[in-house]
Amino acid sequence: MPRAPYGVLPEAGRAALSVALGVFMLVAGALFSLFMAAYVMRMTSPDWSPVGMPWQLWLSSACLLAGSLALQLAAGAAGAGRLAAARLWFMAGGGCALAFLLVQLWAWQVLLAMQVRPAGNPAGSFFYLLTAMHGLHVVGGLVCWMLAARFAWRSADAAGAAWRMRLCARYWHFLLLAWVALFAALNWLSPEFVRYICGIPP
Repeated sequence: MPRAPYGVLPEAGRAALSVALGVFMLVAGALFSLFMAAYVMRMTSPDWSPVGMPWQLWLSSACLLAGSLALQLAAGAAGAGRLAAARLWFMAGGGCALAFLLVQLWAWQVLLAMQVRPAGNPAGSFFYLLTAMHGLHVVGGLVCWMLAARFAWRSADAAGAAWRMRLCARYWHFLLLAWVALFAALNWLSPEFVRYICGIPP
């Protein structure tokens, strides 16, 4: 009995994995929303002391945006049958994701040097919690990225590579949207604004 080509999935298997990814993103999105709601509610407490965000967060945001764009370009190149170009863009996307994590760790080190620790000030605690949760989702995405890269390098199936790259790009777009929401909340939400919106007296 002939063996199936390496990594080739039937159409039903691809559809099931696409649905599974969509369900996972919905669940992860709900989780991020719940943590954001807790962040906003906790912000109105009298012991809340705002934390200045390090400039490294802007750099990490640029890395994540570049990674999302690179993976989209990789999926497009693979869909057009240009597997060599797709591989280069795909590697660039993974490199940007890794750079995002490294810059996030750098931002943590900057805050720790400023005596902003995970315990004590609730604003600092939420910063570490929210960025760590997002970082773990990026790490999980990198694991899937490595599996997709392994297929793209070991197989000449451009259609299969394009499908895997599209899934990775879709997840990275989700990570980018989640990070934009977190970044905006961490940088620009203030206790005064939250109290005003919620009708809480100062």
